[in-house]
Amino acid sequence: MNLTIALQEVWAKQPHLILIGGFIFLIGFVSKMKLFAKANQPLAAAFIPVWDLIVIMKIIGRPAKHAWYFALPILNIFFGFKVLVQLAQSFGKRTYTDAFLACFFNVFYVLNLALSYDEEYVGPVYQDTIEPVVPVVKGVA
Repeated sequence: MNLTIALQEVWAKQPHLILIGGFIFLIGFVSKMKLFAKANQPLAAAFIPVWDLIVIMKIIGRPAKHAWYFALPILNIFFGFKVLVQLAQSFGKRTYTDAFLACFFNVFYVLNLALSYDEEYVGPVYQDTIEPVVPVVKGVA
C-alpha cells in the first residue's frame, strides 16, 4: 500500500490523529531548537536527522560515533533512554523523578527544559569509565 493512500484513508476516517501527531512533531522540533540554543549549538541541526543526534551527543559529552548506536535494533531502545537521562543531567536534573519524566514524557520534558528560564546548560555529563593503563616500572618512585 502506498503511504500517501494510507494517509488519505486515515485523514478521511480520523483526521484528529494526524493533527495530534503533527502537533507533537512540531513541539519536538521547537523544543530541540530551543534546547540547542541553550547549549550554544547550531539551530539548523534540529532539522537534519543524523546531525541532530551528533549535536545531542556533543551536548551530553559523548563521542559522535555513539550516535550510530541508534542504528542497532535492540540497543537503540536502551541507549535512547540513557541519552534522555543524560540530556536531563546536562541541564542539572539529577533526581530519579527527572529521569522518569525524561523517559516517559520525553517530548514535553525536553520542551520544559528548553523553555524554562530557570534551566541552564551546566555541561556534559558523560565520562569515559575506561582509564588508560599506566605501566608500572619497578624501582622508580
